[in-house]
Amino acid sequence: MTTIAIVGAGLSGLVLARILQNHGIASTVHESDISRTARRQGGSLDIHEESGQFALREAGLHEEFRRRTHPQGEHVRVLDKAAHVLVDAGPQGGTGGRPEIDRTALRDLLLDSLEPGRIRWGHKVTAVAPLPGGGHELTFADGTRAVADLLIGADGTWSKVRRLVSPATPQYSGISHVEITISDPAAHPRLAALVGPGMIFALSDNKAFLGHGGSRIEIGVSLRVPEDWVRTIGVDWSDTAAARSALLAQVADWSTELTGLIRHCDDTITPRQIFALPAGHRWARVPGVTLVGDAAHVMAPYAGEGANLAMLDGAELALALVEHGDDVESALAAYEEAMFPRAQAAAEDSAQSLEAIFNADAPRDLVAFFAGMAAGAAAPSPLP
Repeated sequence: MTTIAIVGAGLSGLVLARILQNHGIASTVHESDISRTARRQGGSLDIHEESGQFALREAGLHEEFRRRTHPQGEHVRVLDKAAHVLVDAGPQGGTGGRPEIDRTALRDLLLDSLEPGRIRWGHKVTAVAPLPGGGHELTFADGTRAVADLLIGADGTWSKVRRLVSPATPQYSGISHVEITISDPAAHPRLAALVGPGMIFALSDNKAFLGHGGSRIEIGVSLRVPEDWVRTIGVDWSDTAAARSALLAQVADWSTELTGLIRHCDDTITPRQIFALPAGHRWARVPGVTLVGDAAHVMAPYAGEGANLAMLDGAELALALVEHGDDVESALAAYEEAMFPRAQAAAEDSAQSLEAIFNADAPRDLVAFFAGMAAGAAAPSPLP
């Protein structure tokens, strides 16, 4: 029996483990976090019919997923820095083909679907190495080791498993964002009304407020800045007052309605940088190992494809392993052959969407995009 090790309990690894389990195939998921609640999982996700929802159907979880989605979560508002509303639209009846769900709720759904003991929490991988007779050995931070016939890297942007197949490393996209949250929108009704129940894009001058409303307001204040900006701006980001002041200085000429999102946000303010692998990243077939999700094709989030592609990767890899039985190498080759061009197209869309959002004339391009969508034009989603 082939022993399967999945490194990473993100969406791709969990979908993979769940579908394998449904077909009677055992796997072990090694996760560096000590528990499912060790850290925040991020904000809302729009789950696409052809990718994320396909994966959830194959996992037998689609009906439960639909019960956990946000009403009116697909509503979209586009504003400029003066808070002029340029687009305010949503699907008829409030529900379309890309329902929104909290990332934590989706991850919990997948975690709860796995058999007890399937996930090894606190298993931070520090090294991976091929074995002379085939398979790979994993070394963990606590000094323990494990051996697997099939090793699957679902370990995200800075994947250690990726090094077995590719020398590529993610590069800074030119965008950094600062995450802010208003956990009680009812206490700030004007801000809740400004954001709306779904997605908000407030854009101007290579800067943006991007995020989602609803039961929580989750916003990224995003800026086109040098890679070292988070460090060289001279802010202690754990000092809430200093972080809030520094962020307000970046949007000093923006509407006080929009900057109110910063002034009234919760005390946790978190800066992040956006990294991406080159569009078209691929590798030659390496026996006994492959990658899924961000480990394979991390991209900027502006095509709304990252989580969806991750789940589709997990589903298609699982189905290929089921289809090919003991011929693992044929399964991996079939999976990669389909995944590479799909990921390249999404990465190219993401790069184009980044340029549509972050430019001197924004939000003109995004308004035109949504006008085209309303007229029935086919186009990639720019939604994060």
